[in-house]
Amino acid sequence: MKALAGVRRVLAAAQRRGRRAPRWLYPAVFAACCAPLLYVAVVLASDLARGTRYLGSNPIREAEHFTGEWTLRFLMFTLGVTPARELTGWNWLIRYRRTLGVFTFFYAMFHWSTYLGLDMMLDLGDIIHDIKKHPYIMVGMAAFLLLVPLAVTSTRGWVKRLGGRRWNELHSLVWPIAAFGLIHFAWGLKKDMDDPIVFASIFAGLFAYRIWRWTPFGRRVALPGAPTAAARSEVASSPA
Repeated sequence: MKALAGVRRVLAAAQRRGRRAPRWLYPAVFAACCAPLLYVAVVLASDLARGTRYLGSNPIREAEHFTGEWTLRFLMFTLGVTPARELTGWNWLIRYRRTLGVFTFFYAMFHWSTYLGLDMMLDLGDIIHDIKKHPYIMVGMAAFLLLVPLAVTSTRGWVKRLGGRRWNELHSLVWPIAAFGLIHFAWGLKKDMDDPIVFASIFAGLFAYRIWRWTPFGRRVALPGAPTAAARSEVASSPA
């Protein structure tokens, strides 16, 4: 009990310090989110147009891997907002959930555009042949297709149209998306499983946190930024 009380004091102190986000933080986060995408776009263009080898001997394939991994990272960041907000009491973090969710979609779209447009040259026959040869591509496509309605309905207008309950049900697809994305990632690598294991462990921890919060004990624990029972019936206008 003393340990729990100590944790609560630490979290309360963090809440007091973080009631408001610095004004510069959102532009800094936005710029940081753009940086990997700008980097890979510039070096890929250089490799293809000028014959440089910033991305190695197969720049298109490396660009696919790079953007695929960043898609998983942004999905992980998006899912991490809720526990971070509840544990610290920094409710302003909710603003970043939609931003991170939209960046997840943008990176996934760049990932698949690179594959379909540059790798397969939009050749339907080659695409079908590649899918038959590498079934993990279909799993990844399924993850992307499930991500599309989440990106489309991430605005306040869609929250109002769908209503809180239906919006939450739709955005619970984020967990199958994470599972499909991890399978696509691990299956594509085949041998080096270090990164997929790390990603899977983090996603498992985020999912375990949600499960704990749904248990009677988890619901009873008063966290600084946890929504009240009344607030749970509403939904914030940002992806889960």
